[in-house]
Amino acid sequence: MIEILKNNYGHLFEDKLIEEINTIGILKKISEGQKLIEIGQYIKSMPLLISGAIKIMRDDGDGEELLLYFLESGETCAMTLTCCLGQTKSKIRAISEIPTELIMIPIEKMEEWTSKYKSWRNFVFESYHNRLMEMLETIDSIAFLKMDKRLLKYLVEKCKITNDHTVNNTHQEIANELHTSRVVISRLLKKLENQGKIELNRNSIKIINL
Repeated sequence: MIEILKNNYGHLFEDKLIEEINTIGILKKISEGQKLIEIGQYIKSMPLLISGAIKIMRDDGDGEELLLYFLESGETCAMTLTCCLGQTKSKIRAISEIPTELIMIPIEKMEEWTSKYKSWRNFVFESYHNRLMEMLETIDSIAFLKMDKRLLKYLVEKCKITNDHTVNNTHQEIANELHTSRVVISRLLKKLENQGKIELNRNSIKIINL
């Protein structure tokens, strides 16, 4: 695992911190669609992503979801850090978007490393900043962008995350993540298909020209 850590976090962390992570961290591989964190549960460890992508979701309690942001290689979740340090229940749901490899770090190391390693402290602060910016972008999209623009942005981001020109989601799944109805998404996707920008297939969308 030491080589994996050096390749992904060697430019961020001191050698001693890399060695500590290698000693106590647990390497996990999770398949696409696997739930990593659930709303309401206490978090006992935090993830460092090696490869793949994880989507972070909010839930209104009545089954309605909203996609907040994606985590990619070299990142961690600021919401997870907050819950770890505050020993509070999770306010988010984390689900693997594609097959993902990560290293789980016990929460008891969070505070210790923040005072012990400058690189870890900088990493935590930068993670908070990046996730905040992404959440503000999500809020701006909801407040200021029409649904057709939000859908386009969503499709482009999905392709970037998965490195694939095919989005393997149903209309209902997309509606759930954008917090709207399936009818609205189906209508907008059909419009994009008529414009020659996408090709609709069963449970997937091929991106042609966005």
